[in-house]
Amino acid sequence: METLTKAGFKVTRIASTGGFFRMGNTTLLIGTEDAQVTTVIDVLRQICKERTRVMPVNFDPSEAILSAGAYTEVPVGGATVLVIDVERFERF
Repeated sequence: METLTKAGFKVTRIASTGGFFRMGNTTLLIGTEDAQVTTVIDVLRQICKERTRVMPVNFDPSEAILSAGAYTEVPVGGATVLVIDVERFERF
């Protein structure tokens, strides 16, 4: 958000949950002119990097004995960008 704000964009942050692990995420709403969409996406590409995280193989506590100590690296992070045309936008 800081990088986008410094670049002159207005950003609204919403806490969200989802994805493969149903973990907490952040959803950003960024309203901008069509000509600035590529700039916003370029900024997001620079700061929203995919990384790996070590996670237990099995999330079911009832089966913990079967997979005790079994972990795997999974990719997390990055960004999903939806570009939606808005007919009207007002800020006051």
